[in-house]
Amino acid sequence: MVGCGALKELTAEHAEIKSMRTASNYLRQGVAATLVKHILEVAAQRGYKKLSLETGSMDYFKPARQLYKKFGFDYCPAFDEYSDDPNSLFMTKPL
Repeated sequence: MVGCGALKELTAEHAEIKSMRTASNYLRQGVAATLVKHILEVAAQRGYKKLSLETGSMDYFKPARQLYKKFGFDYCPAFDEYSDDPNSLFMTKPL
């Protein structure tokens, strides 16, 4: 396995990217970008109007945040069952 990701339906119009991971041997080789593209395609096919995610606020997660920004995600308040947490940042993208 080189990477994985999941898409969770929150409502009929809103979904969440869950648990994106890339195997350490494949970091910085485009796996995460390919996963995000695929998840965006599936979300659009399912008719979602918005896609959101939670990621870490620490420097370790900076590459992930940059990747999501590259795909048009912007920072947003906590959503669904999340609450404000100094270790988390939230991002969303209209589809």
